Amino acid sequence: MNKTENTFLSNKVKRMVFVPFAFVLFYLVSFLLDPYAKFWAEYSQRNFWNLLAEWCTSLVFCFLVSEASIFIHAKLNRSLPWTDRPLKRLVVEALFNMLAVMFIIFLNIVFIICIEKEDLSAPSSEDIKNLMQWGVVSMMISFMIIAINTGSYLVSNWKNSEMKVTEHKLREAELKQASVEAQLNSLKLQLDPHFIFNSLSILSELILEDQQLGYEYSERFSKVYRFLLVNSKKNTISLEEELKFLDSYIFLIKHRIGSGITFDIDVAPQSKALYLPPLTLQLLIENAIKHNSTNKNNPLTIKVYTQEAQILVVENSLALIENQNLRSFGIGLPNIMSRFELLKGKTPEIIKTPTTYKVVVHLMDYEQ
Repeated sequence: MNKTENTFLSNKVKRMVFVPFAFVLFYLVSFLLDPYAKFWAEYSQRNFWNLLAEWCTSLVFCFLVSEASIFIHAKLNRSLPWTDRPLKRLVVEALFNMLAVMFIIFLNIVFIICIEKEDLSAPSSEDIKNLMQWGVVSMMISFMIIAINTGSYLVSNWKNSEMKVTEHKLREAELKQASVEAQLNSLKLQLDPHFIFNSLSILSELILEDQQLGYEYSERFSKVYRFLLVNSKKNTISLEEELKFLDSYIFLIKHRIGSGITFDIDVAPQSKALYLPPLTLQLLIENAIKHNSTNKNNPLTIKVYTQEAQILVVENSLALIENQNLRSFGIGLPNIMSRFELLKGKTPEIIKTPTTYKVVVHLMDYEQ
């Protein structure tokens, strides 16, 4: 929404409407208030140039009243919106418009006296009556313009509110869809027979060799699945929560692969309070393991580090498995990209070199 003023009628349209509207209303109301006044009786007998001068003066007067009303309306929209305190806004806008009209009438009287060089003797009852009528008509014009300004503002507010509600509903639907997709992908991981078989096989071996280590392995295994069950439905989690999960996940990976893989985690403390979609790091590490060989003579190195507060990098060395295409990342990376897009975050960037593969993740400073 425009920060300055987003209204149903623009200021240019208002000027095109208000000035002729005020000009016609000025003469119409004046006539209706006193159709038998001396002014109207002599009106048709005046010469053309005299009438033209009067019309020009009236047009300038109507223009000044309109401009004053537009200016006051715009200023009050910023400092005292209708939605905050409507009664106070009505009183303040009416008061300022009355003062503006009185000041413009005063300037108009001074101008007429200077041009026509009238004396400043005591005004007649007819002059006082005409001045009062002029003031009443001017106030009526001013209040009519206030009504149009207010109607334009309220219609615009209603339209913007409806658009925001529609956008919010659409975004909510998109986020629900992203959440469902993330949940389905995590369920695929949970039910992956290969992953479960390997983890349970290692657990059986560890229990026979070292009961304490086997107990710790089973605890980490349960933490991984507990995280998947609890957080897979969320749109975002803090980096700190993701790293806690990653610690247990890395523990399982190290005992499954052994010395064929090394991890280096170096994340700045201030970055841990920022947010990212759940399982982002797990999916990136899983992709690195899937597409690269894990040899103890040439171990796969995976680094997770921050370049600055909001930039997290997941980097791995390249030792591609034969017949593997580096661009074929299955559901992992596309899923991460789409979730960042739906969450209105900056999508991750991929940087490839002959020896490394980096994914730059832009952390979000809000939770959704």
